[in-house]
Amino acid sequence: MSILAKTPPMGWNSWNTFGNNISEDLVKGVADAFISRGLKDVGYEYIVIDDCWSEKQRDVNGRLVADKKKFPGGMKALADYIHSKGLKFGIYSCVGTHTCAGYPGSFDHEFTDAQTFAEWGVDYLKYDYCYKPRNVSGEDLYKRMALALRNSGRDIVLSACNWGNDDVKKWIRESGANLYRSTGDISDNWKSILDIFHSQLNEGWSGGIDCWNDMDMLVVGMGGSGENEMVMSTGCNTSEYMAHFSIWAMMNSALMIGCDIRNMTEQTAKILTNKDVIALNQDIEGRGPYCIRQWNNMENVFSLIKPLSGGDYAVAMINISDQKGEMSLQFYDIGLPNASGMGFDFYDCWKHESIGFFTERISLDIEPHECRVFRLKVAKR
Repeated sequence: MSILAKTPPMGWNSWNTFGNNISEDLVKGVADAFISRGLKDVGYEYIVIDDCWSEKQRDVNGRLVADKKKFPGGMKALADYIHSKGLKFGIYSCVGTHTCAGYPGSFDHEFTDAQTFAEWGVDYLKYDYCYKPRNVSGEDLYKRMALALRNSGRDIVLSACNWGNDDVKKWIRESGANLYRSTGDISDNWKSILDIFHSQLNEGWSGGIDCWNDMDMLVVGMGGSGENEMVMSTGCNTSEYMAHFSIWAMMNSALMIGCDIRNMTEQTAKILTNKDVIALNQDIEGRGPYCIRQWNNMENVFSLIKPLSGGDYAVAMINISDQKGEMSLQFYDIGLPNASGMGFDFYDCWKHESIGFFTERISLDIEPHECRVFRLKVAKR
């Protein structure tokens, strides 16, 4: 069995925008849009169907059955269509007796379901945490499904979604999962993005190769619209969506798109397909960032610093307040003293251009709710 998640998974999930309103035609349309909108070209590969895809009862053999109205062609044919595009197919289940929306869960059916998913051609399983029997530990249930998937005869990524409960960071890597949700559900508004960000700000150590810290799916481009009232909210402006994408990339979260990519705007496409920002998320070393706060505005303005392979560094300067704020980054705080005779060349990952060579420090004004992202190269003065 090979390493299935050398870098954080990238793809699309149906839940944020569509909730239970999913269908075969929708998923095929999304697969087509992966190609036509350039998502596959920049690394997105998983198309994941979330909850509400199955019938409400298993068949006479105890196997899950796709909803015949939503998916008349069946899951094997749908997986074949997705694979024909050079993409990968993901599906959803739950550790409990039922899924969060009340469909059959995988409790006590782990090996049967893993075999079913393998036969259908599934490449990715999002595994939720609803309706778990109280006398069974979540840790044991994730170990069960990991064991079943690893012996199904097919490579299937296990995305453990227990919302950060039960001290998950202490045992999730040992369970065999490839990524894990560390937070509650996201909503399409700036406050929700900040709440998740703050909850994970000092947790850079907790994810890594083949077991990534998943901060939930992206809301970039949703714009306050969609069919899922559990996620729909006020929406965000362009700067906030750029900051959201930048933070998730810097913190090595999975990049799972949640908007309707078939109809996304050009501005949304530019955010989601930014190769320079994606490269920071997909860096082969998978190192988490550390935080340096602005000394006179510590609660609002700070930088995330992330070592990259090959000697480069990534810096994201963030202003979460409603007022413009200065970020003064002293290079000795990231290991480059002035006595070294060295400095940094700053490449702007959103403007796709160098902003100059700096020694000792850089000081920039950051607009409200803005995140400026740079790739730094060390050079002699």
